[in-house]
Amino acid sequence: MKIEQIYTGCLAQGAYYIESENEVAIIDPLREVNQYIDKAKESNSIIKYIFETHFHADFVSGHITLSKKTGGKIVYGPTAETNFDSLKAEDGEIFKIGNVTITAIHTPGHTLESTCYLLRDENNKEIAIFTGDTLFLGDVGRPDLAQANLKLTKEQLAGKLYDSLRNKIMNLPDDIIIYPAHGAGSACGKNMMKITSDSLANQKKMNYALDENLSKKEFINAVLDGLGEPPKYFPANVKMNKEGYNDINNILEKNRPLKVDEVEEIVNTSDTIILDVRTPDDFEKAHIPRSIFIGLDGSFAPWVGELIADVDQKIIFICDSGREEETITRLSRVGFDNTIGYLDGGITSWINSGKEIDSVTSINPEKTSQINTEKNQIIDVRKKSEFDLGKVKKAINICLSTINNHHDQFLSENNKFIHCQGGYRSMIACSILKSRGIHNITNIRGGFKQIMKNQNIII
Repeated sequence: MKIEQIYTGCLAQGAYYIESENEVAIIDPLREVNQYIDKAKESNSIIKYIFETHFHADFVSGHITLSKKTGGKIVYGPTAETNFDSLKAEDGEIFKIGNVTITAIHTPGHTLESTCYLLRDENNKEIAIFTGDTLFLGDVGRPDLAQANLKLTKEQLAGKLYDSLRNKIMNLPDDIIIYPAHGAGSACGKNMMKITSDSLANQKKMNYALDENLSKKEFINAVLDGLGEPPKYFPANVKMNKEGYNDINNILEKNRPLKVDEVEEIVNTSDTIILDVRTPDDFEKAHIPRSIFIGLDGSFAPWVGELIADVDQKIIFICDSGREEETITRLSRVGFDNTIGYLDGGITSWINSGKEIDSVTSINPEKTSQINTEKNQIIDVRKKSEFDLGKVKKAINICLSTINNHHDQFLSENNKFIHCQGGYRSMIACSILKSRGIHNITNIRGGFKQIMKNQNIII
């Protein structure tokens, strides 16, 4: 038997490859499926089942494409209704993979169809449980994503989650290994641990949600406490996972290199946006006016989903040579399939054409102490939880995820000095503001991580 976790850092997402006697099960695959097919081919195995723990909100799964290419059967838990061929597993239904079994355990709460999959070896020993978004390491899945169409409150769903954990998960053997769908950085929970697998025994010690002394009311309050608004792209991803989507190869094929004049004409005559995915430093030095920066080398896909929001938005992107396919693929992971193409030759071709360029004014972190806060503003775009742990004196907290709701706060004539933790999010913020005609902004390089070296300005 082989168990392999395939972890994607950008989405903080774990997919799983399980193999026994030349039969394979895939759990929660990403949209680009060749990696799973290639693994199976290497061992001369067939993909028999594709298990989905629920209708994912934060990414588009590869279940449909993988099923078409391999003949593997798609399996969801009870209550799941799809617009494509799939098996609706009953609670406790057993599926055989080689000489091991996988049992569907219905665990409603995160969503109503949420289902965990229990793996038993050839001796019927319980080895691992794949918990999807029901149980994370250090946390549980948020119960506020599915209530809109269910006529259920988030409190009611949280109560169902409490029951699922206690009746279906906590009574499993302590040595069983938990494999969740997400880790630290995912928007599907609040305080997930950085590790990506753990024993149930340790989670009973470390995870507040598995505290045996926690009442249902206390659990509900704890789960909902500090839960921010879910990213705006989540409903669109759920819809695609439930109803179907275009094959990623078709999306790759339709994208093409665009000449400078083509880019200019498309942007000037349509609602197409320019997305610059290079590094913050490169964007700072030179970029196309009104373009939006979200760099590939950060939490790219989630921030695209959060800030652009509309998965139907037409996009032309700017990237470094050789990263075109990566950009298209990572956008498609969160349902942004309407990429038109990319600037041929990158930013260099734009500069060489003599077209107008823009840049971002920046200062080094040690100069933060010289900012006159009587005449200017320091704006911290980190999460409130980060801000509360330590901040620059007189700084204002406007979380990046909410920046589109605070346009009026940036209209004053005083200069705004913007920072985050390391410099990635602040450059995104600067690009959004500049695209809206707000130019009296200055980025603080290195973010709070560098600013805090000057303890005199930290509280």
